[in-house]
Amino acid sequence: MSTTQTDRRPGVGLGTAMVHALAKNWWLLLLRGIAAIIFGLLAFAWPGLTLVTLILFYGAFVLVDGVLAVIAAITGGVPGSRWWLAIIGLLGIAAGLVTFMMPGLTAVLLLLFIAGWAIATGVLQIIGAIQLRKEIDNEWTIGLSGAVSVLFGVIMLVAPGAGAVGLIWAIASYAIVFGILMVMAAFKLKSHQPA
Repeated sequence: MSTTQTDRRPGVGLGTAMVHALAKNWWLLLLRGIAAIIFGLLAFAWPGLTLVTLILFYGAFVLVDGVLAVIAAITGGVPGSRWWLAIIGLLGIAAGLVTFMMPGLTAVLLLLFIAGWAIATGVLQIIGAIQLRKEIDNEWTIGLSGAVSVLFGVIMLVAPGAGAVGLIWAIASYAIVFGILMVMAAFKLKSHQPA
């Protein structure tokens, strides 16, 4: 019985170790958020971009986001507990590489690819937020960013015929909201750094 009480105290248990590991590398989450915001602002600043330029912006964004997520997963020091972050990173790297290797994809194929990536990473972020729910306050920022990703992906699947400018604005809006939520989550995790 005392073991159960000990496991629920702050500072003890796998969940707390995961929070401390993520808090140690809070700046990687911050960089992911900043990269998303910059990408979103650039897409809004140049709404007349060609689809090829949009593809290259998207590829750069998901590649950087994927690399940062993998670094965060590797450097955390909690084996097995951050698989969801590693998968998010690998999906981002794969999405970025495919985007750069096949920039001539049609708008519909790009849309489906972006939608699939957004849904997959969103679900994984929701799983990560659920794992953190008893360890930190306001874990909802991670979960909400995941929900925003899933919603964005579903909207992209429902309306695949959207024009290029509409696609740019949808992606830019998503990136900015996602980035803001990631920045908020990073600062929340920073407050959980062990002394």
